[in-house]
Amino acid sequence: MKIYLDGHDYTYEIAELLKLFVDASEIEFVTEKALENDQSFLFVSKLSENKNTVIVENSLFYQKEKILTDVTSYEDKSLHTPNGRKKLKRMIKKSLFDVLCAHFKERPPWGILTGIRPSKIVHEMLDQSFPIEEIKLHLKNEYGVSEEKVDLVTEISLVERPVIENNKEQDVSIYIGIPFCPTRCLYCSFPSNTADKKHRGLFIQYMNALHYEIEKVGTLLEELDRKVISLYIGGGTPTVLSAGELDILFYKIKDHIRLEDLREITVEAGRPDTIDQEKLLILKKHGVDRISINPQTMNDATLARIGRSHTSEDIIRTYHMAKEIGFRTINMDLIVGLPDETPAMIEDTMNRIMNLNPENITVHTLAIKRASKLKEDIQKYKMTQEIQAKQMLNITQNYARRMGLTPYYMYRQKYMVGNLENIGYCKADHECIYNIQIMEERQTIIALGAGAISKVYYPMENRLERVPNVTNVEHYINRIEEMIEKKRIELLKFGNNLDR
Repeated sequence: MKIYLDGHDYTYEIAELLKLFVDASEIEFVTEKALENDQSFLFVSKLSENKNTVIVENSLFYQKEKILTDVTSYEDKSLHTPNGRKKLKRMIKKSLFDVLCAHFKERPPWGILTGIRPSKIVHEMLDQSFPIEEIKLHLKNEYGVSEEKVDLVTEISLVERPVIENNKEQDVSIYIGIPFCPTRCLYCSFPSNTADKKHRGLFIQYMNALHYEIEKVGTLLEELDRKVISLYIGGGTPTVLSAGELDILFYKIKDHIRLEDLREITVEAGRPDTIDQEKLLILKKHGVDRISINPQTMNDATLARIGRSHTSEDIIRTYHMAKEIGFRTINMDLIVGLPDETPAMIEDTMNRIMNLNPENITVHTLAIKRASKLKEDIQKYKMTQEIQAKQMLNITQNYARRMGLTPYYMYRQKYMVGNLENIGYCKADHECIYNIQIMEERQTIIALGAGAISKVYYPMENRLERVPNVTNVEHYINRIEEMIEKKRIELLKFGNNLDR
């Protein structure tokens, strides 16, 4: 599949769109339009201007013969403004998308949207007081989004709206990362380290550095009068910490970070093989009101295949233990598209989850990441195909509705099976504030720990500045002062920006 761009250079955007239909290895951009007899297909994407009229033409050629074409023209005096260029890029992509759909006889449900947060478009239009029906038409006509996905993203955005509208300029959420796990899952691409005896020394050094970052960043936030609204402890698997280590961590947080404005605390308890009653009681003592207990699947053969050292019965036992201790909200993560899983297995998983009746479930569509063992050994596994993935996701959606759960946040990833999405569902009044904030990027997130990325939000400009911590644990330990200083510099910029 060769592509020739004439009059524009949106190479990245065109390539991302083509990847919805063909493998990246089959895409080649060429600098000359001429076709030789041994070439197969050539897409020509042409942009031309005549005064204030813009003409977008996307055509597919086979052996020098034009077999499909789409021509769009419009008048726009603001073509060379940022908004004009944004519209132009969208028109080029939509025109090419229509040609691709006609050629491949399929229509990806998210249209030309290849980014991870489709709801951003909805919120930007809601900010301008567009009625919801007009927003739906815009998504359908301008971006080619299917009616089903239009309804999904607008429903989610309306649930999120009261949370992000309530944000104040001084509000922040805090993320604390524990990048250690008992074992590494087959599909995992996160910067996680094995928590075993061999790495115990590194683990202790890491926790000491993390405690120091908590202390210094807590002082900085107090100096700047930032108010902490939500606290999220993730990983990795935070419950690889012993009960005593969890206790110390929370005392460090409470000693150095003002929490009087806090509305929720979430801890990813994650894997049942790291949870016991003593740890759960420590979490409860410190005011943790939301935890995740993540099965991924309730099929024991799949659990063993993906490297999880627990069974479905362990999940059920741990869930009931947490309920008896009295956690207000329990989330359960599931993954659609795991190797060798079938729709019948998803049905069984959802039936067993429905019997537990958690307040939240988060359904992830498997993303095959380059840094994962799964990507390295992909030939060994029978992977879910697009049609099956859609069927599986529909099963999870139907069960979530039957359980009285509403979709409340969503995001997409590259390399997802079926080019689908991840959806968080919840019962009424059990939304995770942090999940909404991290997805919609309307609040500053201060992230502590190796691989954690702070996002400082500038509301007057509706933009973010990312401040990443280094991913490597040893580098994080050795460069902790640098990580703290980077946050200080960006947060002081934010304060100066408000003063202006």
